[in-house]
Amino acid sequence: MKSIAADINEQFLNIDNKFLKTFLHLFKKPDAVINGFINGTRKKYVNVIQYFAISLTLVGIQVFLMNTFFKEAMEIDPNMFGPMANPENQENNPFKDLKYEDYNNYQSVFYVLSIPFSAISTWLAYWIAGLRQYNFTEHLILNLYYSAQVIIINAFVTIILLCLGVDFILISTISTIFIFCYFFYVLKRVFNTSILMTLAYFLLVMAALGFIFIIIMILLILIVAITIYFIKSR
Repeated sequence: MKSIAADINEQFLNIDNKFLKTFLHLFKKPDAVINGFINGTRKKYVNVIQYFAISLTLVGIQVFLMNTFFKEAMEIDPNMFGPMANPENQENNPFKDLKYEDYNNYQSVFYVLSIPFSAISTWLAYWIAGLRQYNFTEHLILNLYYSAQVIIINAFVTIILLCLGVDFILISTISTIFIFCYFFYVLKRVFNTSILMTLAYFLLVMAALGFIFIIIMILLILIVAITIYFIKSR
């Protein structure tokens, strides 16, 4: 407990607040935080693993508040999916029991699992483009800092906007736009490229991420198919 108290005091309560400095500089100059950590500057900002852990803690608080006070706001109307969600035979409707809460409870898990795939996407895209100054581990650091910043902002903004009565679908839309815009900004600052070149790299990263997603879906379908085959063959 003494060590925990000392760490909290050092990171959050002292005059030179490392958490606040990390948070603000990831907005103003993310290249200084990310490149600084990669190049060995480890005391000026919060460690990348600690920062990501803090973001996951805030996600836990967000999930608790949303599940406790904003359940109705998270309910998804099956009719929004149109004909796909409203077949004549509702017994076979895959959307009839759809609840955002089922996803919301496992947000932290999804965030953790997404990091390696986003890191692979940025590493692969920039490797194909010829910008190979960063290895995969360094791309992992970039994506950890970026994701942690997005998670922290999203946790605060989502709860505040829900308290103000803003529609959850609108909040999700705003959040998605922010995520892509901030990712573009981080790539531009970290790799120090022009807007047009950054846009090209950004689109290449999105294509790589889409390709990885398709591969994962194919593998999952194959695993399910093989599992069902072996179960039926017994």
